Amino acid sequence: MSHFADAWRHHPTHRKVWALAAPMILSNISVPLVALVDSAVVGHLPHAHQLGAVAVGSTLYTLMIGVLGFLRMGTTGFAAQAAGRADGGALRQVLLQGLGLALLLALALGLLAVPFSGFALGLMTPSAELDQLTREFFHLRLLGLPAALANYALVGWFLGTQNARAPLAILLGTNLVNITLVLGFVIGLDWGVAGAAKAAVLAEWCGAAIGLALARGALRRHPGRIASGVLRRWSNWRPLLMVNRDIFIRSLALQLVFFLLTVQGARLGDATVAANALLLNGLLVTAYALDGLAHAVEALCGHAIGAGDRAGLRRALLVSGAWSLLASLGFALFFLLAGGLFIDLQSDIPVVREVAHVYLPYLALLPLVAVWSYLLDGLFIGATRAREMRDAMLLAVALSLPLGWGLQFLGNHGLWLAFLAFMAIRGLSLGALAWRLHRRDAWFATGHG
Repeated sequence: MSHFADAWRHHPTHRKVWALAAPMILSNISVPLVALVDSAVVGHLPHAHQLGAVAVGSTLYTLMIGVLGFLRMGTTGFAAQAAGRADGGALRQVLLQGLGLALLLALALGLLAVPFSGFALGLMTPSAELDQLTREFFHLRLLGLPAALANYALVGWFLGTQNARAPLAILLGTNLVNITLVLGFVIGLDWGVAGAAKAAVLAEWCGAAIGLALARGALRRHPGRIASGVLRRWSNWRPLLMVNRDIFIRSLALQLVFFLLTVQGARLGDATVAANALLLNGLLVTAYALDGLAHAVEALCGHAIGAGDRAGLRRALLVSGAWSLLASLGFALFFLLAGGLFIDLQSDIPVVREVAHVYLPYLALLPLVAVWSYLLDGLFIGATRAREMRDAMLLAVALSLPLGWGLQFLGNHGLWLAFLAFMAIRGLSLGALAWRLHRRDAWFATGHG
């Protein structure tokens, strides 16, 4: 308890946490805000399958790019540790490696996307209308794939350098363009579901342009140069690729859970999959806001590990953890007291509203259950300990999938109970691994990648 009291009284840590977290919370909130605006705009079109198409198509696209979230997470950890060592050459190397991987993976993923969407929709057995509109939306979204992956690498690199203003500019720029265009395309030009997809694509390319322009200026503040031939040697790629491999497996398992949630919801009917999408928008708001504090943990803990600062690592984790708990309590109260209004603002389709209102208590519980996994992910990312993140995620999936199968007789209630269990197991597993590393004083060990 004395460690917590000492950390809480350390005002410079509070300032560092909020200097990073506040801009990231603002920029992160803009991401689910886009989903909310898309749902609100398309949700006021006359048919449930139109909202369902945006929900399912967005889930498929998010699944594909979500499994490549290591482009952000791996880049953040290595950039943070390079910044802690004041190594400008290593920072340049991490940035170029991240952008190079983004382009190569965009090409590979683009080749797999169309057959993947056909397979996924076959599992869902949607109505003919939902199937057709979902394919149209998803195929259009693929045009933004290279920009979306480049943005992952750019945002991760900026966070590692403890520069939260650049990600704020990238994400706010991307999402404000998206909101403006979706209103113009769907309502003004009456382009329907296709208009929402086109708006997202143009916005992603705007974000990439902003990020590249800001990176050029940021490099001037970190003098250094890459040694000749460093990018041609496998030994200089191996640590990043090994960390990215484990984060990829972890991200794939996480996206599988969201995919199965959508598949099972679609099997329960158009109204149910649409209602679940509205509820998951609430989870997105919570997750992206709390991730702002987790991003502060990534940068500050990675910097402390790079500098060998044990006291700084402890303070950053404790202060960020306390603020994360307070924020999660605020979100839980909001959804408990104003969840009905949150749903009704997104859609005026009576059957979708009715279904969503039934499951609001699960949304109110989610922030309190999920906050710990967000926070601890930040610690492991900053430490570039992706293997432990992978193992915790695989354990959570392995234990919650049989539970979800066994609760099918409860319909959508069983689906949400299994999802809550998954988030709880994930947080507990990460906590146990973090405590074991602490007891072994292993956070500052080298050669663990």
